Amino acid sequence: MDWDALQWQYEPHRDGFYFCRPKMSQTIDHIALSIDQELACLPPTPLNPCIFKVFRELRIENEKAYEPKIIAIGPFHHGKDNLQEMEEHKMRYLQLLLHRRNEKSVNKYVMALSDMEERTRTCYAESSGLNKVEFVKMVLLDGIFVIELFRKWNARSSYTNDPIVQSSRMLGVICGDLLLLENQLPFFILVHLFNMTRDSDTQEDISHLALSLLDNILPGPAVSHVSNIPEDEVKHLLHLIHGSMCYSFAKKVESCGEVTRFEVDKFELINTITDLQEAGIAFKVDEGSNNLFDIKFNNGLMEIPRLLIGDDTESILRNLIAYEQFLPDETHRRYVTDYALLMDCLVNSPKDASFLRCCRIITNGLGDGIVVCNTLNKLVNSVTLSTKFSYFQVFNNLNKHCKSPYNKWMANLRHNYFNSPWALISFLAAVVLLLLTVAQTIFSALSYF
Repeated sequence: MDWDALQWQYEPHRDGFYFCRPKMSQTIDHIALSIDQELACLPPTPLNPCIFKVFRELRIENEKAYEPKIIAIGPFHHGKDNLQEMEEHKMRYLQLLLHRRNEKSVNKYVMALSDMEERTRTCYAESSGLNKVEFVKMVLLDGIFVIELFRKWNARSSYTNDPIVQSSRMLGVICGDLLLLENQLPFFILVHLFNMTRDSDTQEDISHLALSLLDNILPGPAVSHVSNIPEDEVKHLLHLIHGSMCYSFAKKVESCGEVTRFEVDKFELINTITDLQEAGIAFKVDEGSNNLFDIKFNNGLMEIPRLLIGDDTESILRNLIAYEQFLPDETHRRYVTDYALLMDCLVNSPKDASFLRCCRIITNGLGDGIVVCNTLNKLVNSVTLSTKFSYFQVFNNLNKHCKSPYNKWMANLRHNYFNSPWALISFLAAVVLLLLTVAQTIFSALSYF
């Protein structure tokens, strides 16, 4: 506010002093003018954004899980000092593409992306602050790098001199960065650049190329198919992976036709693995399942697909969960969030984690059971559950089994008498002593009569 431009008025006070204050009408005018100027500079709100910044409540649980380690894709992390090394690789990939296609200039790509600039910007929930030149250049370099990486991986025998494709460590870190919620390009950009650079004699498909690379770091069974989401409805790479991982399980859940609405007053969590074992429930790895989330419980047997816990597992699951937090609650199930809640219930101690490892349900590449336990127990902190819970029937059947009088009696017996070898030996000794006493009594009675 320009205070020098205001007109001042003097007001007497009962002690003989005067107060100096600006005229109220001018003060109001300047406040209104200041707000009007801020409103004029405010960027428009995107109507249907699909790329978001992770909620603060989720981020503070593990900030590193949402931050790129080596490469920035899109505007949210663009320009960060620790990610500058990959900018040269992006430029080199663009140069190699032009050489391969015998093109001298990037003019046609820049023109195409300039025409889609406004549509691209609306995909981001927050303004980037980049001008048109910076934004289009960023989209071009990031988009070409991603699609060329997919191509090089699928024809890696022909790229023996590529430092990225030939380094499994570097490639794994990049793949992890490509699955961060904040590190995305709109999928239509990738499709458009892919089609513009496709060789006329090839039948390449960007979705299959992407899955063949990113599938290597996913924590569950291999994703052997693309989801049924039409290509023009895929929002970004993380959405593609989410749809592919959840596809078969989603079909199964929706086909059941059961009432699975989440109601707090009727919802009851399940016990830990230790408690479920005492109730007579057995666990088995489901080798034949092609979906990480397809967990079944029948006749006292719980079958769980194998979960691979590696360097990127927590980050991948966290970003999939963060993506689900932005889905409309009434129309979308949150399959990954529901899975994380189920695993959090089952694993409550290193003993539980070690048991799952012995059953080959968990393949642990991080160390002891404490690390696995901590990883699974923090995934659902600060998340919101959907009103449609995917494992409602599994929870319900498990709790019914544990509340059965016979199973409760057996659980109490196991807990009090079979919880250690010495307790079991003592119990068996008592049983044998009882049987001998009964037998002696019977023989004594028979000899008397």
